[in-house]
Amino acid sequence: MRWALVRVCLAIAAMVVVAFAVPLGLVIKEMARDRAFSNAEREAAAVAPALSITTDRDQLEKVVASAGADSGMAVHIPAGEGKAALDIGRQRAVGKDIATVRKLGRASTTEVPGGSVLLQPVALSSGEISVVEVFVPESEVSNGVGTAWAVLAGVGIALIVGSVAVADRLGVRMVQPAQRLVEGAHELGEGKLGARVPEEGPTELRLAAVAFNSMADQVVQLLANERELAADLSHRLRTPLTVLRLNAASLGDGPAAEQTRTAVAQLEREVDTIIRTAREAKPQTVAAGPGAGCDAAEVVRERMRFWSALAEDEGRKVRVAGVERPVRIPVARADLVAALDALLGNVFRHTPEGTAFAVDVHNSEDAVIVLVSDAGSGIRDPEAAMARGRGSGSDGSTGLGLDIVRRLAESTGGDVRIGSSMLGGTEVRIWIQLDGRVPERKGHRGAVRRRRRGRLVSTFNRSRSLP
Repeated sequence: MRWALVRVCLAIAAMVVVAFAVPLGLVIKEMARDRAFSNAEREAAAVAPALSITTDRDQLEKVVASAGADSGMAVHIPAGEGKAALDIGRQRAVGKDIATVRKLGRASTTEVPGGSVLLQPVALSSGEISVVEVFVPESEVSNGVGTAWAVLAGVGIALIVGSVAVADRLGVRMVQPAQRLVEGAHELGEGKLGARVPEEGPTELRLAAVAFNSMADQVVQLLANERELAADLSHRLRTPLTVLRLNAASLGDGPAAEQTRTAVAQLEREVDTIIRTAREAKPQTVAAGPGAGCDAAEVVRERMRFWSALAEDEGRKVRVAGVERPVRIPVARADLVAALDALLGNVFRHTPEGTAFAVDVHNSEDAVIVLVSDAGSGIRDPEAAMARGRGSGSDGSTGLGLDIVRRLAESTGGDVRIGSSMLGGTEVRIWIQLDGRVPERKGHRGAVRRRRRGRLVSTFNRSRSLP
């Protein structure tokens, strides 16, 4: 917008300068010409009194010399009463032009080499018409015109530069509020809820800033209300959780009772985390710094111990691979636990009893892959399943399980894929990026990344087999 205003103002200023400077320059040129011929007429008029008194050559030569014409004047006297024609000075005009002026009796100008001549008729005492010729050089006709044009050009350039400067300042005054509005929108979109825009500038932009600040205040208020609602709803779960904990305490000893008590305790911790996060208005998952994250192998072993008991009760075969050595990932332990529980819970929820499943972990230089696969009937439409994971809530799902897994992977720059497993059922592949960069998909480096991903996948395919 700023440069558009500058260009428009430059064009307008240039047109105005041309519209006024060109005619003014032509007027100045014409004035210089009129001045030169006016001087020539005065010189011719200085000789006229002498011609009306005498036609003596010597006398006229003295008069011409005293007129100061610097050999640019000539006098042409016609023959009459026994006297021959008399020409004094250098003749530049042709005889035809001189005869025409003598016949018409009025002054005339004509072009000659090096300039122009003024032919002025003067009546003699004898009644004859003599002609006074005054030479006007071209330099005298254009005297001062170049300087005047240079001044006009300088003034025009100064006007154009000044108009551009004024337009630039006006453009800055209009563009800066718009830029601040854009920056405020970006900051608000990035989660900086304190972003506000100064309410200044032109009326339209000032009203836009007022509307933006009002919208930002409403967003903050809505988020605060949602956090309070989430905290209140979560707090209401404490009463039934207390009842479950008391009932679990009365189950006595045994694996099933212990699993029930562990599940209730974990549920209480998750509810407490939700309430605390909502009250503090902070995201539950923060960016992992140096040394942050968890050991994916240790988390997988711990969660598989929990789910293995239920798998044994349902007659499911279970296999775990790639958890013999530590595998550090830039993900909070609670987030990885929630993602694994969501996927394994889907296996138990959507496959019949006796269906085998497996969890594989593979570590490379820049990424970690976690595979959860089963031997069920598979998913006919993986894209729809991912859409359900984004919250459609179809097919009896709450829409939160796969969404938790997706957000965990994307927080590291990775992604989630659903496909067919080597066991014959569904395979959910979680790609966790270790360097925090989004995988490239174009160009040579993107092709290298895809080949590396392909080698990782092929390694999995060769290593997966249920015992």
